[in-house]
Amino acid sequence: MQRRSTSLHALLLAFVLGACGGADIGESCDTPGSTDECVSDAICTNESAGGVCRQICDNHGDCPDAHSCNGVSGSSTKSCQPD
Repeated sequence: MQRRSTSLHALLLAFVLGACGGADIGESCDTPGSTDECVSDAICTNESAGGVCRQICDNHGDCPDAHSCNGVSGSSTKSCQPD
C-alpha cells in the first residue's frame, strides 16, 4: 500500500507543478490575446511565426531595446513586440 500511495503522490505533484505557470516570454503559444497560456504579466501575441508570449506593457518605456509597446489582436492589451 505504501508504494501505491507514494506513486499517487508523485503523480499528483507532477500534475500540480505542470499546471502552474505557462509559456515563458518568447516561447510559443496557441491563442493570440490570451493570458492563460503565458507566465504572469505576459500575453500571447500573434506574429508571423505564430503565437508568441510577450511581456504586457503600457508604453514603449516598459519594453526592452528593439521592442515597441503595441496592441495585441483580439484584446485591449499591449505587449512588447520586436521592432
